[in-house]
Amino acid sequence: MIFIVVKYQVKDGKREEFLEATREFTEATRAEPGNKWFEWSLSVEDKNEVVLVEAFNDDAGEAHVNSDHFAKGLEAMKPWLAETPKIISRTIDGDDWGEMGELQID
Repeated sequence: MIFIVVKYQVKDGKREEFLEATREFTEATRAEPGNKWFEWSLSVEDKNEVVLVEAFNDDAGEAHVNSDHFAKGLEAMKPWLAETPKIISRTIDGDDWGEMGELQID
């Protein structure tokens, strides 16, 4: 599985505009064959940080980055960003979230 986390630093006070600008990209990516999840989160410590957690089947990454909606989505984000996003992208074992072994709820 390809597991990706991207941190976006949005211009001050423009978080909602950024999220609206990514809506079409988000919906198109979620509909891609091989997309496992594509989830946006808001930082509780930095009001201008938006975090994207996404995952794809091993064979779906190339199609994602070469899709029309990928290029279009990146362009839609640009006006709302304060800096270049930070990313971690790795191929990892597994194909879904697992339960946390250190904290079990009965």
